[in-house]
Amino acid sequence: MKAPALPADESRRLAQLRALNILHTPAEERFDRLTRLARRLFGVPVALVSLLEEDHQWFKSIAGQSAATAPRNTSFCGHAVLQDDVMVVENALEDERFHDNPLVKTSENPVRFYAGCPLRTPAGAKVGTLCIVDHHAREFNADDMNTLRDLAAMAEAELVAFQTATSDELTQITNRRGFMTLGQLALNECEVRQLPASLTFLDLDRFKAINDTLGHREGDRALMDFADAMKVSFRHADIFARLGGDEFVVLFNGLQQADAEGVLARFDRFLQKQTQDLDRRYALHFSSGIVEFDPDHPLSLEQLLEGSDARMYEAKNGKKKAGTVMPGRA
Repeated sequence: MKAPALPADESRRLAQLRALNILHTPAEERFDRLTRLARRLFGVPVALVSLLEEDHQWFKSIAGQSAATAPRNTSFCGHAVLQDDVMVVENALEDERFHDNPLVKTSENPVRFYAGCPLRTPAGAKVGTLCIVDHHAREFNADDMNTLRDLAAMAEAELVAFQTATSDELTQITNRRGFMTLGQLALNECEVRQLPASLTFLDLDRFKAINDTLGHREGDRALMDFADAMKVSFRHADIFARLGGDEFVVLFNGLQQADAEGVLARFDRFLQKQTQDLDRRYALHFSSGIVEFDPDHPLSLEQLLEGSDARMYEAKNGKKKAGTVMPGRA
């Protein structure tokens, strides 16, 4: 078996895939209708919208099977994203890359035929495929390839629509809608696997003063600076978002409160250095409130947000009393 090579732009490809904010989200009709349509048009038993993570492929939609993920090293899609156009395997038993692949050798529903069209982000990264599978060898002509390309273009449009609906237009990080979906999914996983998590509500200090004295354009720049610092400081496993205005949130997967506090302290130091390096006319500081998720006594994401928001208010009020924050909520 020949395992698929990594694309030359793998780091960029993974970054753009994750920026879609779509991984491990629930099934959606707009993707499912494309895989159902592909099955009908080509008369195949299986059709998928497959997205390639670092070591596995995850199926946003799969018609004809029930699997949610599969290893990347045995995947046909891993080879397909290395192509610029549709990859067709008319008979896997006669292809040196796949003839001894476990997906081909299995006695139950073996892969004999595969056709996959790469799915690209607007920036051009190939993040997955729209593909079809048959258990029997078959031919695939030029008209078939054009039809598969058309379906893949529709899937790409849906990926962009999903990202737009769950991304903050100004800062290009997750918005409230995306966070509420992804965050609850992450908490559900923590509950099942008995893992800790911590959530912190972040509110910029004296942000109103930046808008009032320097103008809203500079205020927008401050929000973008803050989001850029989040992108650098937090792990891929963490989910961070702009909830609106100058309010941000981070869900630290797998971290207890004490560890999350350490991460926030490092984030604050990075934020100050970034602001100095950019020679801004203001300093960016924030108030925060952390609450810990207990998998044995799980709270909903809404409940955690309420708790962390209340603690953030306490912290901000403490700063006001100490004279380190201007009166009024920034």
